[in-house]
Amino acid sequence: MKKLYITFFSLLAICIGVGIFYFTVYRQAKMEFPSDVTMETAWGKPYSFSEMEPKVRLLEFVYTNCPDICPNTTFQMKQLKERLEKDGLFGKKVEFLTITIDPKRDTSEVMQAYAKMFGVESDEEGWVFLRGNEDDTKKVADAFNFQYRDPGNGMLIHTTLTYFLDENNRVIDTFGMGEKGFDKEKVYKAILEEVKE
Repeated sequence: MKKLYITFFSLLAICIGVGIFYFTVYRQAKMEFPSDVTMETAWGKPYSFSEMEPKVRLLEFVYTNCPDICPNTTFQMKQLKERLEKDGLFGKKVEFLTITIDPKRDTSEVMQAYAKMFGVESDEEGWVFLRGNEDDTKKVADAFNFQYRDPGNGMLIHTTLTYFLDENNRVIDTFGMGEKGFDKEKVYKAILEEVKE
């Protein structure tokens, strides 16, 4: 009977280990931008995922009507940007991407206003605010396993993750969103480590 318990718990541990590996390593390694999608920046320029310069990137999905978690994450990214600018890294080696998951309401004008709220005045500052049609938006979000839906009141329910990508646009880490989920210090250190390599 003791052998049976040992065998059962050994198998259980292996299954749990495989599950953890799948969700934290394998699935994450498969996340990448769809090369056939071109989105539009807040200032109306095309942004093609197949023509991205090699840079370390931090990606967030937001909607501008969000009452809390989205603007809080974007605000913390603004603070990160200021720190990385002092280090001489932002724009040159590091780029931030903010993609709306609500393109119907988040028009170019709305995205521009949102960008300006966080100190971004153009597409040339190393932080690009993007929107696409609904199909392309879903395609990009699905590529990162980012789930979202509108329950009917315009307040979207969504995954609370940001994505950290290496120069080859492979996800190497994920971070939470919002005041408690987004650890600015941890993200900063991860960026510095990746840029040094």
